[in-house]
Amino acid sequence: MIGEYWLILIFILVLVVVSGFFSGSETALTAVSRARMHQLDANGEARAGIVTRLIARQDRLIGALLIGNNLVNILASSLATSLFLTLLGDSGVVYATLAMTVLLVIFAEVLPKSWAISTPDRFAMAVAPVIRVFLVVVGPLSTGVNWIVRNLLAALGVEFSSDRSMLSAHEEIRGAVALLHQEGSVIKADRDRLGGVLDLGELEVSDIMVHRTSMRMINADEPPEEVVQQILKSPYTRMPVWRGESDNIIGVIHAKDVLRALAGSGASPSEIDIVKIAQKPWFVPDTTNLKDQLNAFLRRKTHFAIVVDEYGEVEGLVTLEDILEEIVGDISDEHDLDLQGVRQEADGSVVVDGNVPIRDLNRALDWELPDEEATTVAGLVIHESKIIPEERQAFTYYGKRFIVMKRDKNRITQLRIRPLAADSER
Repeated sequence: MIGEYWLILIFILVLVVVSGFFSGSETALTAVSRARMHQLDANGEARAGIVTRLIARQDRLIGALLIGNNLVNILASSLATSLFLTLLGDSGVVYATLAMTVLLVIFAEVLPKSWAISTPDRFAMAVAPVIRVFLVVVGPLSTGVNWIVRNLLAALGVEFSSDRSMLSAHEEIRGAVALLHQEGSVIKADRDRLGGVLDLGELEVSDIMVHRTSMRMINADEPPEEVVQQILKSPYTRMPVWRGESDNIIGVIHAKDVLRALAGSGASPSEIDIVKIAQKPWFVPDTTNLKDQLNAFLRRKTHFAIVVDEYGEVEGLVTLEDILEEIVGDISDEHDLDLQGVRQEADGSVVVDGNVPIRDLNRALDWELPDEEATTVAGLVIHESKIIPEERQAFTYYGKRFIVMKRDKNRITQLRIRPLAADSER
């Protein structure tokens, strides 16, 4: 009889170990890195391939693991209760409850889950072959349970889909990068570059273009020698050419073409025909997203496009460099002008030109000002205030104090922005 009791006790302990196996497997397989498993599978790691196939249907996997875990827990508890009732009488229920609670919590829950979460990838690959066999046996039962659960949730008005993630792939990547940056694993510059790549499909050329009011253009009707001087003195290699009125863009002149024309036949600047050597302009809609525009630049092997609105009116220009700067940040060389328009003050405030893009300001100062409704800082203030503010007028939005410093007619040309935390300390 004593030997029989010991067999039951050993069997209970084995069931607790099996319960811990299911608990640890559930934790590891739900926390495992899908990207790492995919990479290991591509490198020939067979167990990583098993993990990838298991987590492809997480609802079926988790259902099977929960069924197995609950079966062994119930069986272990039942055996423990029966054993303690036989040994201790009616009070055995209390002792069995206490003993099984301690065993299950420590050895079947906390310990295996802590172990699994510390090394989820390694743990998942270790248990994957066993779980695959178990899933073949219990899979049909898990599918039935999931069917019941889905119908109950549907009756309660809850939509449940295991085939579609609540987050898009881009949102998952962005969230992972933001978390790693917060933990210190990814530096700010790398976070911004990755974010810039992800944003290409969400931004339009109108968000990054050089506005028509800031465009440097060449008047084809001016004397050739003056035009050549303008091109050679300009910090830009490409400039639009217009005739009659500024909206009538007839070409794009490249500084190299001018130099080639001057050097080729020894012609003087007065003999250069700018219109003849100018390239044909390329017009693109202002609603084109940056991903498509980047692909178009690469496909056409050109760097420069004129942006027009739905009526065909010129709105600005966009270059390949503008798009690349959305990914890698500002690209400057020895000929660039310092037109960033952002100046940090000693009191913690920032003086900003009104035409500074919100995205550039966010990237430079690690702010989170919204850029959905407005492209520039001045546009944000006008959008939020619903008016064209006067000079010295101040507004508070998104944890920042915006003070209008200068205004030219209906344009806000300069603002001072002070974080409210810095403002409250003064």
